[in-house]
Amino acid sequence: MTVTAGPATGRAVLRRAVTGQTRYVVPAGLLATGHQAGEALVPVLIGVVVDEAVATGSGGALFGWLGVLGAVFLGLSTSYRFAARAGERAAEQAAHEIRRELTGRILAPYGGAETQLPGALVSVATSDAGRVGAVNMAVTAGIAALAALVTTIVALLSMSVPLGLLILLGAPPVLVAAHLLGRPLQKRGAVEQENAALASGVAADLVAGLRVLKGIGAEPAALARYRVINRRSLAATLRAANAQGWHDGALLAITGVFIAAVALVGARLAAQGAISIGDLVAAVGLALFLFNPLSVVAWVNGQLALARASAARVAAVLSAPPAVPTGDADPAAPVRGELRFTGVAHGPLRIGDLRVAPGELLGLVTADPAAAGTLVRCLARESDPPQGTIALDGVPLTALDPDRFRATVVTAAHDAVLFDGSVRDNVTAVGGPAGPVDAVLAATLLDEVARGLPSGLDTAVGERGRSLSGGQRQRVALARALVADPPVLVVHDPTTAVDAATESHVAAHLRRLRTGRTTLVVTTSPTLLAVTDRVVLLDAEGGTVSGRHGDLVAADKRYAATVLA
Repeated sequence: MTVTAGPATGRAVLRRAVTGQTRYVVPAGLLATGHQAGEALVPVLIGVVVDEAVATGSGGALFGWLGVLGAVFLGLSTSYRFAARAGERAAEQAAHEIRRELTGRILAPYGGAETQLPGALVSVATSDAGRVGAVNMAVTAGIAALAALVTTIVALLSMSVPLGLLILLGAPPVLVAAHLLGRPLQKRGAVEQENAALASGVAADLVAGLRVLKGIGAEPAALARYRVINRRSLAATLRAANAQGWHDGALLAITGVFIAAVALVGARLAAQGAISIGDLVAAVGLALFLFNPLSVVAWVNGQLALARASAARVAAVLSAPPAVPTGDADPAAPVRGELRFTGVAHGPLRIGDLRVAPGELLGLVTADPAAAGTLVRCLARESDPPQGTIALDGVPLTALDPDRFRATVVTAAHDAVLFDGSVRDNVTAVGGPAGPVDAVLAATLLDEVARGLPSGLDTAVGERGRSLSGGQRQRVALARALVADPPVLVVHDPTTAVDAATESHVAAHLRRLRTGRTTLVVTTSPTLLAVTDRVVLLDAEGGTVSGRHGDLVAADKRYAATVLA
């Protein structure tokens, strides 16, 4: 699904959740209306039975009206069944569509939504999406409740104008009270969801970094931090539950007083002879029936309050500004692979003027690791430099479509994440021709690694590759990038966790596999730099020194100190 970043509001999210499911919401509303109208008719029919059959002693009339009651019950029960089915489907379908939209926005090539903790994003895509989707059930129930009120008013007006007016004039204040009482619930529901999302995000981070935490003995501090956040989330949940209790209790009390007033007025009218005994029975039954639609109104108001809070959180993710411009140009065809840096300044990174020739195997060296990481992120289009330009075959990267650009320029960071699956799945995840796989496995010595694993290449790597050693993970990540065989490849310190013999083997085969295709090796490894066509040393002011590795080691003290330290 294609998703574009842009302004979004909670109200718009809620509106789309309902209007997008009209094919289910409309029949659900109509069927629910039929059900509630039928429920309202039951006490009216009972009153008719009292007046037409019981009071007159007519057996035929009694059985006839009982048949009518049975037909009404059959109709309202059938309506309820299918209304509930359609409303539930609308709710689940809307939640599913929101999850798809959120997933598309989070995975959008222009980025920007991933600034939140992963656990927080999961909470938005599950709990909040579910709450927003449930607004369709609330809409269906609200329509039915209003239909019940209208039916009750019409029935009471036909029996007695005072009773009808009492309902007509008394119902709006009850509805207004429901709306006003729902405001604190909305605020506390929003705080509850935010704290729950934060707790989920921190928990996910703790699980992800458990091995590191154990290695440095930081589990107690991490657990203490999580306990504080979890207690805060629990307190917010309890406050929201307390608000829900006050909301429901207050509305229950208001509704009870209203129903009692209707019953008392009806009893007085019957005592005065203004209405019949059957009408009194019907009026009391309708007063008791009113408890249901007014309770539904209270529930609907609470659901809408929670849905508005969740919709605002969904909207915040959908409207997150893109990390990079969403250009629409395609890379040149065929891709030559020329890269040009002009006046680039981005944090610690400075490059005054640098050209990478098509097909060149270039080593890039910087004494500042932060500058190296920034360079790789720029070439991955995770962020664009605020000053200067980077161009591919003469076209600025900002003008290119990020998705199509990344199919042309592949970056392999030194801390690249592996996916949950097998070694084989990770190596072939990016795609590319099937032919080079065996050659890449041999070039990275991943074939030897696989022979030592329980199931070879089909061995599961675990979440983020944690079942593998650091060197094994690096080889899998490098193999994945090489199998993609892109026109331009950028690798960042691909051998920091492997032994010297493996590094030498990888360096030699990297040159052979990438012959004729532009390759940038961002590293300070002498072994890798020795096989490059040219090495460029970047200094903090944006200047460059270029040459062969051996020549620079002998002629430039800064270079020698950087790569031989």
